[in-house]
Amino acid sequence: MTRSVQALAYSRPSALESSGAGRLLGLETSGGLTPAGAEAHPRFFSGFLTSPQIAARGLLAVADVAAARYYQRIRPGSLDPVVTGNGDRLRFESFSGCGGVYARLDVLSEGLDGAETGHGTTNVDVNNPLREALSRMTGSDPLHLRVGPDELAVTTLEGAVVEKRVPLPDRWLRGFAEAQVASAGFDLRAELTGPEAVRFLRSLPRSQGRGAGPLWVVQNGRILRPTTLPVPGAVCLPGPDRLVALERVLRHATALRVYGPVPDGVATASAWEVALPGMRLTLTLSPDASRGFSGEGGVLEALATEEAAQDAELVSVLLAWEPRIDLAELGAQAGLSVDRVRAALTRLGTAGRAGYDVADAAYFHRELPYDADRAERHNPRLVAARALVAEGAVSLDGELATVASGERRYQVRESGGLLSCTCQWWADYRGRRGPCKHALAVRMARRGAVPSAMTGAAAGVVSVGGAR
Repeated sequence: MTRSVQALAYSRPSALESSGAGRLLGLETSGGLTPAGAEAHPRFFSGFLTSPQIAARGLLAVADVAAARYYQRIRPGSLDPVVTGNGDRLRFESFSGCGGVYARLDVLSEGLDGAETGHGTTNVDVNNPLREALSRMTGSDPLHLRVGPDELAVTTLEGAVVEKRVPLPDRWLRGFAEAQVASAGFDLRAELTGPEAVRFLRSLPRSQGRGAGPLWVVQNGRILRPTTLPVPGAVCLPGPDRLVALERVLRHATALRVYGPVPDGVATASAWEVALPGMRLTLTLSPDASRGFSGEGGVLEALATEEAAQDAELVSVLLAWEPRIDLAELGAQAGLSVDRVRAALTRLGTAGRAGYDVADAAYFHRELPYDADRAERHNPRLVAARALVAEGAVSLDGELATVASGERRYQVRESGGLLSCTCQWWADYRGRRGPCKHALAVRMARRGAVPSAMTGAAAGVVSVGGAR
């Protein structure tokens, strides 16, 4: 797994402190972007939480996922959660170390006691002493939340006094984008009341045996009923033990909402949202506990087109940390169709610049500190497809194309805008994990999206009708 190291520098450790005026939860920030540009320690919020104990437990749940590996649990995750100020809410996000669980706590305006919320994205320090202090929180005493340094820290502290160096695998970066693409295809499939949600989640098995098929659930009246078959209306629950982080907030749940795609007989991703007073906690699960989001291939079509790259540059200028992006309005501003805006947001998502909220059924803007081209450079199928085009391996003939790969030739056919291939990848997944490298190469060749590094002579070897 390709990985780099990200340095997170904090002016001091995050802490939960008590005083005569009540308790203060100070979350320290490390780098990030705001409307004013890059800042070393951005400040997004200072005010009271309306449900302090619930917020503390929700933040712990996000930190639990950031520190967890639900598959091959030999090495813990360690990346601090990300927080985005969207003007009317704070979003705390994390990804599991195995890349298969995405967690987000949305603290909405009604949970922030009317205090003004800033705009921007940064990492926040969630250290072990803070976790222990948050775990011990009881009662309903007022809790003041500060996201970012206080004025004293801004004026007197020089440099970082806390620095963490954490691994940042490429698959985690791709996972953020793939989780967004998967979520955009979800619909609400089931909804339970708080008490029914508690009963259901506590009845789930802690683990599944090796080789066991996916678990499905379907709403039956006021309850969720497990089933081994993807019957109409069912939602896939891949690896039920991966919902363990929800236990932090179960006693405060007012509802459980379950989102997923229309079942087609195979395991799929799904999202599990616990509604809480003034906030909501959502876990999005990959289609299998052994399978991270990074290989799902949902972003490949957007990455393979020069049109989406140009559209993404235009759309990025118009984003302003909106909590809900209106695709039609953004399209009108950019002079683009809704489909092209959606493709542009998918591409921006590969750099962490857009996410998707299933509760709002809308994209939102954030700015993760990732290289915009990194996900593209380290996506094996995309790299291989570009190489095939550069080698002149694609021959186009109407709806049919031939791709020479190694000693074999593969037939790629287009029907209704969709591509199919005679390779083993297509036989195994039928497009459910994105296009194969041969289909991607054909898509690039049809749209003239030859790699920029190619010479003019090399670009001319892509043949039409079999002629070179």
